[in-house]
Amino acid sequence: MTAEPPPRRASIGARRNPASQAAILAAARAVLAEEGYAGFSIDAVSRRAGAGKPTIYRWWKNRADLLMEVYAAEKAGIRAVPSEDLARDLADYTAALWSFWCGTPSGRTFRALLAEAQSDPDALAVLREKFLPDRLQDVRGLFAAAVARGDIPAGEVEARLALYIGFNWFHVLTDQLDIGLASIPAAMRLIAAPAR
Repeated sequence: MTAEPPPRRASIGARRNPASQAAILAAARAVLAEEGYAGFSIDAVSRRAGAGKPTIYRWWKNRADLLMEVYAAEKAGIRAVPSEDLARDLADYTAALWSFWCGTPSGRTFRALLAEAQSDPDALAVLREKFLPDRLQDVRGLFAAAVARGDIPAGEVEARLALYIGFNWFHVLTDQLDIGLASIPAAMRLIAAPAR
């Protein structure tokens, strides 16, 4: 006996219908968990969610855009909370982030999304214009708190943020998260070091 397809969801135009959006994101998470990045397709999400492909493409420009939103929803539980020690705050946040990257389907997909963005201008635009600004808010908050305490100069935040991203992405893209775990505290001390 085959399962009946889910009922089709009515579109309400360009504005997102919350029930349809939730169904599409849940379907995307399920497809990603079952099929992985290589087997993930808008067709599979559409069938599973009972939503038309035009609706999905109206709300998400492409597959990378949808995957990045799934990633963001699943990562929402990881928060960076400033204390009085920027290096420790960065190390704690980074360890939680790496655990997410290793332990969830959307986290494991992150490397593939970064790689896809190098050859797909649309995916790169989503990464640069939507994904990065949203995902870096927590880390920017840690740096802002350090600036407010007088620990680092405001003029160095962008350079330190670039170093932080580079450290993380180096380990993601070279599949060395396990090996690099022990180096997180030292790297974060370097990134958080007071200006001389």
